[in-house]
Amino acid sequence: MPTLGEVLRAARAQLESISPSASLDAQLLMAKVLGVSRAHVLAHPERPLSDEEHARFTALIHRRLKGEPVAYLLGRRAFYDREFTVTPAVLIPRPETEDLLERALASPQAARPGGVAVDVGTGSGALAVTFAALRPHMQVYATDISPEALAVARLNAEQHGAAVTFFEGDLLAPFIEHGLQVDLIMANLPYIDSAVVPTLEVSQHEPVLALDGGPDGLELVRRLLEQAPSVIRPGGLMLLEIGYDQGARTAALVQQTFPYAHVAVIPDLAGLDRVVKVNL
Repeated sequence: MPTLGEVLRAARAQLESISPSASLDAQLLMAKVLGVSRAHVLAHPERPLSDEEHARFTALIHRRLKGEPVAYLLGRRAFYDREFTVTPAVLIPRPETEDLLERALASPQAARPGGVAVDVGTGSGALAVTFAALRPHMQVYATDISPEALAVARLNAEQHGAAVTFFEGDLLAPFIEHGLQVDLIMANLPYIDSAVVPTLEVSQHEPVLALDGGPDGLELVRRLLEQAPSVIRPGGLMLLEIGYDQGARTAALVQQTFPYAHVAVIPDLAGLDRVVKVNL
């Protein structure tokens, strides 16, 4: 009967060809199989594995070797200060989006009593749910065109006790239909060029609907900006996550719609375009 340590070493050797975090991947998948913490896995390399445990672990390693993301294999992903359920119906939350969240949390709009915020294209709901949990005085909405994604987002809101109202629909269309207005718009929309999407490994497992931003990656941003004037209140704030080279183009699109807005392109820690901040 093989020990936990022996099986982990073998798995790490297999995964090194496809993952820069082979050891971590193997440890997390082992923890899932055994129903224990990663710390427990690391502390007990001498633990014997039953045939069933070994078989379940091997099956997960084979899926990982085919490129399936660890987050989908685990069914969860950490984001900011909590963990979220994820399925192949939603894009896996990225650490980069935490920058957008932090700017939203720190904004004057987020401090307004009775203020209203919306997360457009919510996916797993990580952004909306975290914001709602940390700013419970705000009325928080989230929209998505995918009913499967909204089912995951609703589950996450329930798991974290966050008060979020969800709408199925195209970007801000549900707000226009209901005559609702907001103080804060957060949007991490698909921003990859359509021609590029099929060439990326991420498109083999994560939903293309959450990646494809049209011919130049900014199709959804354009449509959002067409809708925004009838939804966002004077003095409102928009925060848009963008691709690494889309800052100038996005800022120009914003100025066409809101010529008197203050627009700033905010880089990430690597100095690449990451968030467009629009103060109205």
